[in-house]
Amino acid sequence: MNRYFYYLIIVNMIANIVASVPKILLESREKGAIVSMIFALITGTMVTYTIARFFNKFPGKGLPELLKEHTPKWIAIPFLMLLTVGWFSAGLTTLINYSFLLKRFLTPDMSIQWIVSIFLCFVSFGILMSSKSVLYTVEAVLVFNIPLVLLIMIKAYTGDGMEWDYVKESVMYIYHTPSYSAFSAALFPVIGAGNLIIFNRVFTKKQRMTLLQLGLIFLVLAGNLATTYLVPIGYIGFEHIDRIIYPWVRTSDAMRLEFGFIERVLFVFLVLYLAVSFLSILIHWHVVIELLKKVIWLKRFKWKERNLTPYLFVGVFWFISTQMASYLTEYQVTLYTSYFFNCMPAFLIATLLMLWFIKRRAKA
Repeated sequence: MNRYFYYLIIVNMIANIVASVPKILLESREKGAIVSMIFALITGTMVTYTIARFFNKFPGKGLPELLKEHTPKWIAIPFLMLLTVGWFSAGLTTLINYSFLLKRFLTPDMSIQWIVSIFLCFVSFGILMSSKSVLYTVEAVLVFNIPLVLLIMIKAYTGDGMEWDYVKESVMYIYHTPSYSAFSAALFPVIGAGNLIIFNRVFTKKQRMTLLQLGLIFLVLAGNLATTYLVPIGYIGFEHIDRIIYPWVRTSDAMRLEFGFIERVLFVFLVLYLAVSFLSILIHWHVVIELLKKVIWLKRFKWKERNLTPYLFVGVFWFISTQMASYLTEYQVTLYTSYFFNCMPAFLIATLLMLWFIKRRAKA
């Protein structure tokens, strides 16, 4: 598979360590969280393989083009709008979650609207780029940040504050009945391959996913889910960890780099995940822009021969984001994010059924 395919998976996987995923999983630690993660991991790997195999049959084509070729408009347009809502919500949850995190730990005197606006200034430029340019940006940022991610992961498992007895205690609940909320929360980080609905346009040559590649993806996703869930328990403890809003931030603050320029891992962690969160929003909202272009396109909305429809979309993004940030509290952000995650399995099933329908129409 093309290396950019793996970048899409990695960004979606890493970005959700900071967001609401670990808190939702830790709230279900006595209600089958581990079994839920195992089911989510198996489901996510199968979905990744299915999506990759489907789009490999249509190199250089995104889902909007395939819908236009093989489905009537009364099916294609509502489905594209459904995808738009899903991908926009994914980017919005990351944006608001990280904005609240920055306000709490780095800029407590700055209003949440200003933090969101500064974030949007950078994101707005990026989402209007071509899909190929977005992937180049993702690669450039990840090349510098993946070594730091690996450093923090190694430090997390080898640090003096890691108490394996807490981890063993959490594993004792493996036989409990799985939780739907934990399953849906664990599923979201492992379905980054869904971004191929737009970025497959860049992959103009047929690719082949081998069993070795699929196994590697499975191991990386498993390591990510295990780290997301077990490391905070090892540092903070099993009891009352669900009362902490940002368990991974608390965990990173418990780690030290004795021989580094910055001793507290917290500051490295926040800057690192600022970059990764930016990439996650960039990818999700670029997909939204490209989907909306196929549904709403105002031909006469021009200025100096440049169509301003995409800028109109960006303006709507700004309005919704700033209004939601000023309206919501940290508790509500987590609550509504859990609602979004709970809708994801049904949303995913609808998408896979549509891919199956397109495949059948293409064969006919």
